[in-house]
Amino acid sequence: MESRRDVYQAIADPTRREIISHLAEKPHNLNALAEKFHLTRQAISLHVKILQECGVIIITQSGRERICSVNPKKLAEVFDWLSQFRQLLENRFAQLDQLLTNLKEKDDEN
Repeated sequence: MESRRDVYQAIADPTRREIISHLAEKPHNLNALAEKFHLTRQAISLHVKILQECGVIIITQSGRERICSVNPKKLAEVFDWLSQFRQLLENRFAQLDQLLTNLKEKDDEN
């Protein structure tokens, strides 16, 4: 059965976003990752499992350790989706800049 999880479920939770941030800096084993949080190791393991199911992190076995690292290709999906809104935001900011410039010029005339 295929997982119904996606990258947006991964980033929906603040703890998972923080885990992703830590792993973006450098890969960690589960114990080192758990030490960075005020949660139980079991809670972190559950978040890691969800992140892995979403495809956002990759877990590799190194001896007896499981090393977690970020899968940047999967996170690129979020970037691509957000990119469609970039032009909209840039246009809105340009309109605001123009409005502020017009207001300042009007104020300078008075």
